[in-house]
This record gives sequence, structure tokens and C-alpha cells, in this order.
Amino acid sequence: MFRSRSKAQAATPEVTADQPKKPRDPQAPKGRPTPKRSEANSQRRTLAATPANRKEATKRAREARRADMAKQREALASGDERYLPARDKGPVRSYVRDFVDARYSVAEFFLPLAVLILVLSMINRGAFQAYVLLAWLVVIVLIVINSAITGITLKRALKQRFPDENLRGAVPYGLMRTLQMRRLRLPKPKVKRGEKR
Repeated sequence: MFRSRSKAQAATPEVTADQPKKPRDPQAPKGRPTPKRSEANSQRRTLAATPANRKEATKRAREARRADMAKQREALASGDERYLPARDKGPVRSYVRDFVDARYSVAEFFLPLAVLILVLSMINRGAFQAYVLLAWLVVIVLIVINSAITGITLKRALKQRFPDENLRGAVPYGLMRTLQMRRLRLPKPKVKRGEKR
């Protein structure tokens, strides 16, 4: 009994890396189960769906990117957390948005004030030009003071509300949101002005 096994082992030569591999005998078992027809069809479809060349692959990647961007735009308009960009995701960023949207800010009126001051600066009267320059200075100082107060209160509120969370970049995110006019902010504001957050 032991002799027959050793003879069988001696009869089968070992394949080394130098020797080429012989093709498999069609009658020999393949070493894995035959896939179900549904699995084979799905594999065939995925193989058929793979792009044939580089141009096709870039075209498909571009279309996928466009679809992702469309989902992100819809999420920014509706506030759907699943498809928001990474910079807007999470409870910390949501709280920062609500904190900023519930308050008035001088910075959000910067664009209309800048246009108004620019139009007024076109009037060529000596004393009037000095008042326009003073208005620019007042607006900038008010924005800096308001941004400093908002940043300090936001940082304090975040530390109380999220003591164990990573708060890196949350305050600059909120300050950048104050620079946008409320109606143009994305994601859209979910709270009314004056609501306590």
C-alpha cells in the first residue's frame, strides 16, 4: 500500500519555475466549482462593460464625474448629507452653518456695500471723495470686528458642543460662510435668523 503511493509520487514530475506549464487536460477536474448561469452572465456583462481603449475609459470617467457633481449640486441645494462634498459633511459643519445662518453679519453685506461705494466714488467732488474713502474704511473695520467676535463665540460654542470632535478648520469655514450673502449660501440655510443654536 505504501509502495503504490510512493510510486505515484515518483511518477508525477514536479514543475519548476524553469519548465513551461503544460496545458490542462480537458477531462481533468479544474479545481473550482462551475459558476451558476446568473453569475456567469453578470461576469460577462461586467467584462463587456469594461472600456475597450483609453479614450473610452476617459469618456466614462468624465461621465461618472459629471453624475457625481450633479448629485453634489442637488445635495447642496437640498441639504442631503449623503452627497455633500467632504468639506460640508458631518455634524460639526452642520452646526457651524446653522450658527452662522442664525445671525446677522456685516460681512454678508460687503458685496452690495462695495458696489454702492464704488458707484459713489465715481462722483468727482473733492470733499465727497474723502467721505467715500472713510466709508470704505468703516466697512472694513466693521467686518474685521464682526468676524473676530463671530470667530470667538463660534469657537467657544464648538468646544462646548463637540468636546471630543476634531474641530480643525471649522471656524474658518464659518467665517467664509459669513462672507456670502444669505440667499447665495450653499448648502442652503435651514434655520431662520434669530433662532438659538
